[in-house]
Amino acid sequence: QVQLVESGGGLVQAGDSLRLSCAASGRTFSSGGMAWFRQAPGKEREFVAAIGWSTGFTYYADSVQDRFTISRDNAKNTMYLQMNSLKPEDTAVYYCANDQSVRAVRATPAYWGQGTQVTVSS
Repeated sequence: QVQLVESGGGLVQAGDSLRLSCAASGRTFSSGGMAWFRQAPGKEREFVAAIGWSTGFTYYADSVQDRFTISRDNAKNTMYLQMNSLKPEDTAVYYCANDQSVRAVRATPAYWGQGTQVTVSS
């Protein structure tokens, strides 16, 4: 079993930055994939970014490429999402997710956090 806890959400203005964290526990993370998804009001949940836990390889949605950076600290079992140049359309609940591979976590993750709200005002 995996437990994922997000933090770092909040209310910011357009152009500001924010860093989300996802603390993972319950298993040894020697491999697998971690990802961020988001869901805006009235919209489906969408993929934002993913990272290989052991490789560090990263993947991004086109909408956040060059503005968001995903990273992880293996020693702390924590994943991060640095969000710069935020836009009102980035407003959503952000979820972290985990599965046995990057391919799996990008598709249908087995484990989800509870989500953290990010609101960007114009």
